[in-house]
Amino acid sequence: MSTTEALLDNNRRYAEAFDHGGRPMPPARKVAVLTCMDARLQPERFLGLEIGDAHVIRNAGGRASDDALRSLIISSHLLGTREYLVIHHSDCGMLTFSNDDLRNELAAETADVSDIDFLPFSDLEESVRDDVRLIRQSPFIPADIPVTGYIYDVDTGRLTAVGGAAA
Repeated sequence: MSTTEALLDNNRRYAEAFDHGGRPMPPARKVAVLTCMDARLQPERFLGLEIGDAHVIRNAGGRASDDALRSLIISSHLLGTREYLVIHHSDCGMLTFSNDDLRNELAAETADVSDIDFLPFSDLEESVRDDVRLIRQSPFIPADIPVTGYIYDVDTGRLTAVGGAAA
């Protein structure tokens, strides 16, 4: 059985017992979380969230990319979120390469990708501060929405606030 087939079997079992239909579209806790796509992170679990509680936006590194900002703007303006959390994590793969590293690897296999910024970083705490700052600086994010930054420790499961990453 392929991984996809196994996942679809899991979904059939999940759907048989599913009883969360009919919940409203806006998140109940009025919060949006921007975090990494790393498979070791389960923000719903480590934040104690239930279905319908929050918007969880995930990408490589949990970065405040254009698409993440698009999602946060929609979340606040159309769906009523009033708080944002930015959560990066220890042992992140985004710490292990530079734009030039990945660009060179891809160029050797395909074509020139010099215009792509993969948003790697070399300082975990600074990356959190940078993303909080980018969100805060967007003219489309309401000024009264608090934006706070954290680092999740993949070994302990603990969140630590990043100093200077609150606005």
